[in-house]
Amino acid sequence: MRLVFMGTPDFAVATLDALVAAGHEIAAVVTQPDKPKGRGKNVLMTPVKERALFYQIPVYQPKRVREESFLQLLREMELDAIVVAAFGQILSQELLDIPKYGCINVHASLLPKYRGAAPINWVLLNGEKKTGITTMQMDAGLDTGDMLEKAELVIEEKETAGSLHDKLAKLGGELICSTLKKLEEGSLTPTKQEGESCYAKMLEKSLGDIDWTQDAVTIERLVRGLNPWPSAYTHLDGQVLKIWEAEVSERESGEKAGSVFLVEKAAIWVQTGRGSLIIRDLQLQGKKRMDAAAFLRGFALKTGTLLGKGC
Repeated sequence: MRLVFMGTPDFAVATLDALVAAGHEIAAVVTQPDKPKGRGKNVLMTPVKERALFYQIPVYQPKRVREESFLQLLREMELDAIVVAAFGQILSQELLDIPKYGCINVHASLLPKYRGAAPINWVLLNGEKKTGITTMQMDAGLDTGDMLEKAELVIEEKETAGSLHDKLAKLGGELICSTLKKLEEGSLTPTKQEGESCYAKMLEKSLGDIDWTQDAVTIERLVRGLNPWPSAYTHLDGQVLKIWEAEVSERESGEKAGSVFLVEKAAIWVQTGRGSLIIRDLQLQGKKRMDAAAFLRGFALKTGTLLGKGC
């Protein structure tokens, strides 16, 4: 097929790789404009742009894809389909109607559940047992188009947003190739989205601030669901303390929620609203990430220490 690919972050790179490997003709790649990042505010290419240039594919970065000049450019390409994966702009109906087979989205959830910007994180935060990829015929709504194919993935016990991201990115690349093949053959039957739905809203850094009055299971999900970004965190002696890995225990100490009640050689036990959180991997502000054993060799953490703001 003759395609245009629209995508921006790391997640979308695997889809572009799969389309190239499958032999599709990629007429162009469309990605978000480059933005300054980091302390030095250096302007960096998006991950998709970087990969497209590696493949020597023309790259376009319009501020708004609904502009008439860009729409006309797409019309002149005589496309079979536009494939979209985590692009970052809403497509107008006029754009959706340009390709022969329309615009096909690679979405990282089992629709209709977890529409929106951060489905990978929210399935972990909510304790789901499975997730997957849905390919969808795009319409003018937000992830509301007819479903084409699904591929399921079981969520492992210690899954983080980072590890799940990589698995789903690979799965998305595999599924879109299957979907395009069946679309061209005419063997797909689009399915309306019906049943339970929910919205996976965009993440904010403040979401990671641990509320120790919550139960240990919820807090441990927060740790995994926000790893690597924006990360779950608390405060120790007025400094931000990121929690990267933890375990749940039913043990109750009788201490106030947020209290460190046991310090072992390689574990820090904290009382929560119900049960205990055993911290295994952490990072104090200005320091490197380290396991609890290394942290405790350099920091004299005492039992009775209260974690959280104002502590």
